[in-house]
Amino acid sequence: MIQTIAIAALPIIFAITLHEAAHGYAARHFGDPTAWEAGRITANPLRHIDLVGTILVPAIILLVSGNSILFGWAKPVPVNFGRLRHPKSDMLWVAAAGPGANLAMLLFWAALAKMAWLLPINFFSLPMARMAEVGMSINIALMVLNLFPLPPLDGGRIAVSLLPRDAAWQFAKLERFGFPILLLLLFTGILGSLLMPVMRLVGGLVEIIFQLPS
Repeated sequence: MIQTIAIAALPIIFAITLHEAAHGYAARHFGDPTAWEAGRITANPLRHIDLVGTILVPAIILLVSGNSILFGWAKPVPVNFGRLRHPKSDMLWVAAAGPGANLAMLLFWAALAKMAWLLPINFFSLPMARMAEVGMSINIALMVLNLFPLPPLDGGRIAVSLLPRDAAWQFAKLERFGFPILLLLLFTGILGSLLMPVMRLVGGLVEIIFQLPS
């Protein structure tokens, strides 16, 4: 148990916290300094960690699921979309920044996994390979989940940005029901049936690109 948590802690914490920091950085770039003023544009995990969502829930799920499922969250970065220079269009880039950070981390962990497989098998390369595997898994999961087109997930905000104004206004009203809908989809198995094929596809493509063993 301790070994599993020790190996998984770093990739999980950074996958969740850098996702949030990326939102804040993008918002500042497009005119909203709210996250910057709150000190949330930082790679310091302590500024983003939510005790329950970043530590307890991922650790419990990781152990209960036999290392097969990873899920968690950080304290949301405050974004005032009204302060963006072009709120509707800029919202797309602010929302996409989080999954974009997960994509960058996915590629980093894949490269580390490749390095681990090229090294001789020893006490250093095996934990490195396992940590890289966890890093790839959590970043694939967070990227695909957050791109699901349901407000307040990033994919929902991207959809609001792309839809015509009237349709976007109506779709954005789903945000107050978004979390209950997400839980319903999760517990009925519908969410998993929708996301797992995409996650497997992304994972397979990364394995091909980096020539990793499946």
